[in-house]
This record gives sequence, structure tokens and C-alpha cells, in this order.
Amino acid sequence: MSAAEFRAVSQVFGDFTAVDAIDLTIPEGKLTTLLGPSGCGKTTSLRMLAGYLRPTGGQILIRGEDFTTAPPEKRNLGMVFQSYALFPHMSVADNVGYGLKLRRVPGPERTKRITEALEMVGLAHLAGSRPKQLSGGQQQRVAIARAVAIQPNLLLLDEPLSNLDARLRLQMRAEIRRIQSETGLSVVLVTHDQDEALEMSDQMIVMKDGRIQQQGSPQEVFPAPANRFVAEFLGYENFVPTADAQLTVRPEHLQVSLGSAETSDGLSLPGRVTDLAYRGVDVLVTLSADAPGTSEPVRLVADLRATTAPDLRIGDEVTVAAGPAHLVTLPA
Repeated sequence: MSAAEFRAVSQVFGDFTAVDAIDLTIPEGKLTTLLGPSGCGKTTSLRMLAGYLRPTGGQILIRGEDFTTAPPEKRNLGMVFQSYALFPHMSVADNVGYGLKLRRVPGPERTKRITEALEMVGLAHLAGSRPKQLSGGQQQRVAIARAVAIQPNLLLLDEPLSNLDARLRLQMRAEIRRIQSETGLSVVLVTHDQDEALEMSDQMIVMKDGRIQQQGSPQEVFPAPANRFVAEFLGYENFVPTADAQLTVRPEHLQVSLGSAETSDGLSLPGRVTDLAYRGVDVLVTLSADAPGTSEPVRLVADLRATTAPDLRIGDEVTVAAGPAHLVTLPA
């Protein structure tokens, strides 16, 4: 049985369609990310799953039961917000136990589950502290502990790492993944960060304009984007038109050599260096290349290892190449 399922679910606000008849399945015991830019419908989808928004069309199932019109408190879902939403006047332990108290969990059982949840996130020693005494990362852990303590059917995370600095974000990615793995929880994470989605997901769902563009595991989606939008969102910067399609290749898979060179297969284009950016470990080379499918020069970007990159200068005539294994063919 799936943890949750959307069947032709829509959300319309006046003349604006935020979510357009999407079908998706949230697998049991896995971490699923809803990924896309602002306004793509990912947070609206999460809010409908949580019960804060009622769909204007379609059906939402949780563990096989229809919860389309059920209020949030009937769904047994844990939710972690961008702002953490901790109660400042309560201790860490009381924050974690708040949902248990609302559910009338008896005192001894409540204490046991609070302790277990805080131990799981490594904060048992701060049970008596107030939220204002904690760092941002610690507050985030308390919010997760509170959501997990109620033993939810689903754990929903709405951009939970966006308020943390880069170092803490990396730490919390690993922490959330560990918690999910240890508990076997079904987790839905909303994010606009493709690195976050790739690192954390069992399944990723890429959205645009209220519609699902592609879904699958990171290992399925990343090397084979379904269209140009998905490719660009996942960091593909190079697009070369051909007679009936479009080729794309990532910057780290482009090779640049001085002068002209012939290759038997894959991509090989004459070009000229227009910009260089030395970044320590690598060199970012911007090029203008002559593509066979257009009369206009094509802008390409190559990310070369600094230790093996040729000695390039702006204006150099070069050959830009990529092997067939690194080329992705997109619809025209």
C-alpha cells in the first residue's frame, strides 16, 4: 500500500490554476521530494496533502483511505514548517510533547516518547531549555522531534532547511535522511534546491506550472531529463540544436582542446573561448560554438579540472567535444 496518493488533484484560485490535475504516488517508507521553482505548485500540493487546503478537484488517499475533505487533525500527519513554529514560552520537552498532549497520550507514555524523540535528534540534554536558547539547527531538530513523536502516517517537510546557513544545511540533510532511515517513516519534502533533492530523495517529483514534468529516483531523473525545463533545473547549461531534436550536456562533461580535432562519435564542434573563470579546483570556460542546427552561435560552458585543463586564453580557437555517453537528446 502507498503512503499517499493523488488522483487527478487540482487547486484553482480564481483564474489561476496552482495544481493541474496531477497524479502521484508517495511510496511507503521512502523519502519523496517535490522539487521546482517558486509558484510551481509544490507547496500547494503539500498543503492539500496536510489538509490545510481542500482540492478543487480530484481525490487524496492516505494509506488507501479517502481523506480528500478530512481536516488536518484527522490525518495523523507530522509537519515541519520553514519557520519551525516552536512555542517560545515552552521548554524543548513541552514543545516535543505538545502533539501528544493534544492526542491525550497518557503521561508515562508521553514522557517516554518525548525522550525517545529527543534522543533520536541528539537533544535529550536540552530538554529543559527554551527555543530562544537554541541555535537554528537545534530548533530545526526540535521541530522534527515534535513531528516524529506523534508517530505520524506521513512526515511533511516544507522547505525545512531554507533558513539555515550552508554548513548547517548540509548537516541537516544527512540528519533528516538518517532519521527517515532509522524510523522507516514516509517523508514528503518540498524544496527548490536540486542538490538537496538529489542527495536526499528516494523519489523526486519535478514540477512546473502546477504540473509534474518528471518523476523517478535521482539515478533515473538526473542522467535523463525529460525536457529542457527539467534539464535546466538540474544544472544542464549546454543546449545544441540538431535537425530534429536538441542535445544537452553538463559542463563537467564537455572537453575543450586547442585547435581543430576530429572525433568519430559524440559531439564535436569548432568554437572560440569568450571567458575564463579560475575557481581553484576547476576552470569555468565560456565558449561560442558553431552548431550544425542553427545559423546563430551557441553559448556553451565547460567545467574543466584546473590540473588538466589546457592553457587557454580568451579568443583561442578550440574544439568542443563530448562523448555519446554524456549526451542527452531532448524533444525539439
